[in-house]
Amino acid sequence: MSTYIPSAHEISRKWFLVDASGKTLGRLATEAASILAGKRSPKYTPYIDMGDHVVIVNAEKIRLTGLKSEQKVYRRYTGFPGGLREESFTRLLKRRPEKIVEDAVKGMLPKTKMGRQMATKLKVYKGEQHPHQAQQPQALEINA
Repeated sequence: MSTYIPSAHEISRKWFLVDASGKTLGRLATEAASILAGKRSPKYTPYIDMGDHVVIVNAEKIRLTGLKSEQKVYRRYTGFPGGLREESFTRLLKRRPEKIVEDAVKGMLPKTKMGRQMATKLKVYKGEQHPHQAQQPQALEINA
């Protein structure tokens, strides 16, 4: 008996729609990362990108537990000397709430070429509207 290995043409990707309203950031990100990696599939193979597409809406309604909303700081480096920029969670939530969710999910994916490929299947939007109606995404309820 040999081990079953799925080939590229056997992979069928689904689209899932997740509403982030009132959801905890980390719990939402772990579920989205597991869908992107394909870990919900019975044919899951660690070295093949088996994941599905995930569309997350209402990114501005995400929440954090405890005091993290006041204490969390996002840092980025501009590439120049003295170019470390810091921005608080509340300010980034007002300016670009999609970036918060994207960073959380991407941080839970592998740091390899395949992880970057998985991250391209993640779509995050502020508000209810998204341009993926033609793909007919299935609503996915995450208990977070």
